[in-house]
Formats: sequence, structure tokens, C-alpha cells
Amino acid sequence: MVLTTEQAVFAEQVGAVCRAVWNTGLEQRREYRRRDGWMNYNEQAHELVEAKRDHVWLTEAPSHCLQQTLRDLDEACRRHGTFGVRWRSARRWSPSFRFPEGSKMLVEKLNRRKAQIKLPKLGWVRFRASRQLGGETVRSATLAKDGQHWYISLLVDDGKTTPDAHAAPDTAVGVDRGVVVAVATSAGDLLDQVFTTPGERRRALRLQRKMARAANRSASRNKTRQRYGRLRGREAHRRQDFCQKTARQLAEKNAVVVLEQLATRNMTRRAKPVADPEAPGQYLPNGASAKSGLNQAILSKGWFRFELALQSVSRYTGTEIVKVPAAYTSQRCSECGHVDPRSRESQAVYRCTTCTHSEHTDVNAAKNILAAGRADRINACGVQP
Repeated sequence: MVLTTEQAVFAEQVGAVCRAVWNTGLEQRREYRRRDGWMNYNEQAHELVEAKRDHVWLTEAPSHCLQQTLRDLDEACRRHGTFGVRWRSARRWSPSFRFPEGSKMLVEKLNRRKAQIKLPKLGWVRFRASRQLGGETVRSATLAKDGQHWYISLLVDDGKTTPDAHAAPDTAVGVDRGVVVAVATSAGDLLDQVFTTPGERRRALRLQRKMARAANRSASRNKTRQRYGRLRGREAHRRQDFCQKTARQLAEKNAVVVLEQLATRNMTRRAKPVADPEAPGQYLPNGASAKSGLNQAILSKGWFRFELALQSVSRYTGTEIVKVPAAYTSQRCSECGHVDPRSRESQAVYRCTTCTHSEHTDVNAAKNILAAGRADRINACGVQP
């Protein structure tokens, strides 16, 4: 998205106002909960109108953006709990806000790649159209800042619905997500991609050390942090591109995709320190370094992002997403069903100790996941529930 200097400054102001409204609304809700009370969206929206009379800076942002912020806060509190919602820090939170009324926006196509949209109080904004615009109804527009650039996401109603049946109704595949190979399928495919080069990893380590030596809140540290953010941003974009392309490839070819039911957030939590009962103030070894490396390996493969991409593309292909428990999928033989931890000789080699069946460990796990998914889709009478 291309913004002028005035538009960029105004977007920063709107993002700051929305952040202040979010934090103030969250603190108000927490105070009500501490007194066994409850504050909902309608009451906060009414108080927002009164607050504009005392605080003129609230009137700088569009009213619809502030109301949408309170709606998002209300939904987050209902879903995660009032004390489970996070604050929006000025240093860590990237500015973003949404224009909910798409009927007041005008979209014009300039050429094959460029288009422009007219937003309230912001005027005409040019952006790169990632898809062909032809008669879609705009529902909302979200502006978000990533690094030094602003991006716009349009929610449109394209009139497409989920098909009643998949193009290949009798196809199914099991998917195993790993830390060495990102995606392994029951068909024997190992789908993976290198998201960072060795040079980029060395550059990232050098920038981290430079930030550690710089003074807090200094211009040198901010400049280094921006360079490090751009480096990590390219890695995130490559990971997102891989997840979306892989998800579309699997969803278009298979009517059923079976995944492991993984709690990625719980799996990547930091190891808790264990106090030494014999030495007060000291701690026992808890494998924190190994756990940190495992967490980084899991997050670098984008397990949860791949699952979200698969659920998104399934709405257009009619693919059914099935989740099964992940217990013993990597230890069970896909041929005889024998479970033995010794069968997994290494990360990549699986050799059954009973029937001597041998293949890639992740492919063997994907076959077990597919078998478990098929069993869950058939009831005791032998028909699909």
C-alpha cells in the first residue's frame, strides 16, 4: 500500500488512539470483574461518546474504527476471558485498525496490478491487488503496519460457497507435521522449504549481539532493531507462502485431510524452573536450553499457520479437516500395528521390531494418522456419522 507522508502520519495517530481505547477498555473490564461485575460493548460504546467531549484527541480517529476496536475487545474477552486478553504495548504491538463499513468505500481498478480505494478521513489510497477485482462487495478494510510498510486487507463477499462434494470424493491423506520436515503425507511426500539462508542466520545473530550491546531506547538500538525486524519479516513471509501453497495443494487433491490434534501453544512454552530444596536460591537442571531449541524448531515450521491455511482453503474446495489424537502415532507400525519406542531408530528411520517393516518415520506416522482419521469417521454400524 502506498501512503503519502500525511496519510502515514494520520494512520499512526489512528493506530495509537485505537491502542489507547483498547487498553482503557480492558482495564475497565478488569476492574469490573474484580468487583464481580461485567462491562459489555454497549456500555463502553456509550461512554466512548461521552469521553470525546473531555478528550479532543479521541475525535482525531474515525468513530467506526474506535467502535470496531471495542467490538474486537468484547469478542476477545468473551473468548479468552477478561484476564486472558493481552495489553497492546506501544513498543511491541504493530499499529492496526479496521474500517467496518464497506458500503462507504469506493474501489477503482487502475491497471492489471494496481487499484485504489477511498477510505473515510484518509482519502484515496493506492495498493497492489493480489486478486482480480470484478463485482465483489467490500465488507471491511483493515490497515496494519509491518515493519516500515503499511498493508491493507479487504474483506469481500465474492459470492462463492462451499461445494456440497469435493472434486475427488474418494481421496484422503494423512499429514504429519515435524521439526525437520515440515509436512509429511501418507502418500510418501516430504514437503519442506528452507526459510532462512546460512548468511541470513549469521546476519541475524550479529544483529542480536549488536542490540545487546546498544543502550536501551537509543537511536542505534532502534536502527538495529528495524534491520533485524526486516530480516525476520522476510522469513515469516516465506513461511506463510509455503503454508498457503502446501495447504492448497493438499486440499485440492484430497476430500479428507487428517491432522494430529496438537496444542502448539502449550508445546512451545518455556520450561519452568525447578528450585533446589537443598540449596535455597538455586535451581536444578531442567533442560531449558534443549526445550528452547525444540520450541524454536517447532515455531520455525509454522504448524499452526499451516492448519489455519488448510481450514481457510477448505471452504472453497469442500475438503473435510479431521483431527485425531497424536499419541503413539510415531511409535506404531503402519503395517502390523505394533507399538514399540525402539522401532524408531532415529528421526528419519523407522524399523518395526516385530515385522521388520522399514520406512521414513514421518511417513509412517502420517499413515497411522490417516488410519485413525478413517476410524473416527466410521461408526459401529460401518457407516459415516
